[in-house]
Formats: sequence, C-alpha cells, structure tokens
Amino acid sequence: MDQLRSEFLFEMSAEIEPPQPVGATPAGKRYIAYVRGGTFEGPRLKGRVLPGGGDWVLVRPDRVFQLDVRITLETDDGALIYTTYRGARHGSGEVMRRIAAGEPVRADEYYFRTTPYFETGSETYAWLNGIVAVGIGEDRTGGVRYQVHQIL
Repeated sequence: MDQLRSEFLFEMSAEIEPPQPVGATPAGKRYIAYVRGGTFEGPRLKGRVLPGGGDWVLVRPDRVFQLDVRITLETDDGALIYTTYRGARHGSGEVMRRIAAGEPVRADEYYFRTTPYFETGSETYAWLNGIVAVGIGEDRTGGVRYQVHQIL
C-alpha cells in the first residue's frame, strides 16, 4: 500500500458570529455564521482572514453539520486569496444544540473536515490556484482553527 503524502499549506484561526437560523429544508435546518476575521500562517504564506465571509450550515437529522463556506484571505503583501470549502462537522446531539445556540464547546467535543479550493489573481501566490486541499480542525469558543494540507 502506498503511503499517503501531503504538503502543509497553513493553519488558520478565525472568529465567527453565532449561527443565525435562516429557515429549513427537507434535508434539515439551515443557519449562517459570519466570519469576524482571523489569521493564517504557513511555510510559504501568511496573512489575515477578512471579515464578512459566510459559513452556511445545514443541520441534518443524523447530527451532522454540512458546511458551505466562502472566505477571503489577505496575504501579508496585500494579495487576496478566495477560498471556498465544503465539509462536515460531527458531534453529539447536545454538542450540536450548543453550537446552534452559539454556546461554547471544547475542542475535544467536536471536529470537522473540509475540502478547500483556492483562487487568486496574485502572481506570487498563483501556485495556490486550483489546489484542492484537506483541512482538519476543531472548534474553539467563538471560532474555529484548522490545518490545511494539499494531498500529493
């Protein structure tokens, strides 16, 4: 069996607003959480997470939160990187209730996986364009933290 290889891209920390309900669908209840801002840093880039991005969440009956997120990163030299990702958050019914209510949860109660995709007009960071990576992270009080790795 071949060994899985990955390249570490960056670690991101972001503060988010408490999720606000925006209606229900046959698949579950929908919420949106807006990004307040944050930072990211890795071996080849660093900068900040711009506020205002949205984190659309679908709370399914099987206690999984499906994510559809669009955030913008700004590198330390002012280049913008547009990030979209989809993924899932898993947890007990009680943890999901607390997250939906905007209450804090501990990192060991919660985890999520995402699949980010990047686009930028920057020549310096053009190497990021089209990269689909895997992020694994944890919730913190009022925010999220995750590491992003490109699978090679």
